[in-house]
Amino acid sequence: MKPFDIVKTVRVTEKGTKLSDELNQYTVVADPRANKVQIRNAVQELFKVKVIKVNTLNVRGKFRRQRTAASGVTSGWKKAIVTLKKGDKISLA
Repeated sequence: MKPFDIVKTVRVTEKGTKLSDELNQYTVVADPRANKVQIRNAVQELFKVKVIKVNTLNVRGKFRRQRTAASGVTSGWKKAIVTLKKGDKISLA
């Protein structure tokens, strides 16, 4: 897989902003088939930074109901929390 296939987007949330300020960690939405090594290489290639550690987890889809009695499920996704070397940053502008 190519780096653009592995890393979908960088999530910007309140918790993610706090992590990036305090611990230099960023939250990335990754392809569910990608492993930690592939995510590390993709982030290093796309953002030109040095990755120290990658933590991953699979987020289950939520149950949703839209205008009917039948409920559906949103799709699940893979979250990767990437720790960068001190001094490196991912610019989100």
